[in-house]
Amino acid sequence: MRIIWMIFGWLTSVCVWAATPLPVSEVAPGVYVHLSAHHWPDRANHGEIANIGFIVGDKCVAVIDSGGSPRQGIALRDAVKQLTDKPICYVINTHVHPDHIYGNRAFKDEPGVRFVGHHKLARAMATRGEHYLSRAEEVLDIHVNQDNIIPPDLQVKDTMTLNLGNRDLVLTAHPTAHTDNDLSVYDKNTDTMWLADLLFLEHIPVIDGSIRGWLAELERLEHRRYRLVIPGHGRVVNDWPAAMQPEKRYLAELSDELRAMIKQGKTLEQAVSSAGLAAKSRWQLFEQFHRKNVTIAFAELEWED
Repeated sequence: MRIIWMIFGWLTSVCVWAATPLPVSEVAPGVYVHLSAHHWPDRANHGEIANIGFIVGDKCVAVIDSGGSPRQGIALRDAVKQLTDKPICYVINTHVHPDHIYGNRAFKDEPGVRFVGHHKLARAMATRGEHYLSRAEEVLDIHVNQDNIIPPDLQVKDTMTLNLGNRDLVLTAHPTAHTDNDLSVYDKNTDTMWLADLLFLEHIPVIDGSIRGWLAELERLEHRRYRLVIPGHGRVVNDWPAAMQPEKRYLAELSDELRAMIKQGKTLEQAVSSAGLAAKSRWQLFEQFHRKNVTIAFAELEWED
């Protein structure tokens, strides 16, 4: 009998969790965001570490990133349904990393839903998917399979405008920066730019693409003015472009220091042990990500013209 009650309690807790909508805040009219704390993805947080959310139009809803686990995707879907009776017409994945795509399955059976991403996203999902899935249970304590990695059926090669009903979202496929499949979402109605992981605040930027490309994109974006900017990690920004200066400084200083070391004939091992350490006090999760950043940036800069 005790075992039966334990099982009943476990099932009840799962059902309660699944029925609890994800907490979101309306940061601009019709723009809802769930802000995550800064964490290393692990079994305690199940990889639910990114800012995700949705935008509501007169006709339908666009979800922007589905979350770091299947259950977070369900909770996000329930948050949409709690706040509006408009159908979900688009799920926009801003890039390939698991904390932004593992909730996709929760939206697959929504009538008429389309998955949207950068034109290189499907290739990135195919290339990385097997590795991601093989590690998910051990690292994140979540159960996922290929159904959780859903490639886009609408691919953005340059820009694309999605109309949600009196609300246009302009999607931009960026050159290689944070990854080689970064997508931003601009909401014209509220002058809100959803930059996702092109912008990190407090959480150290994570290079998985090109340090030169990322700096070039920041230079371009810096000349634009937005009322609000939503990062992939960190607070919602109302002081653009000032808010992006710490990220730009980190990438620029690391780039300059690595170029100098390469010119001096220093090795990758020497760079990993010493480059960029002056920035340590300025960033959370520095120990977890900085050395990887050095490795990727060194390999790129070593071969530049």
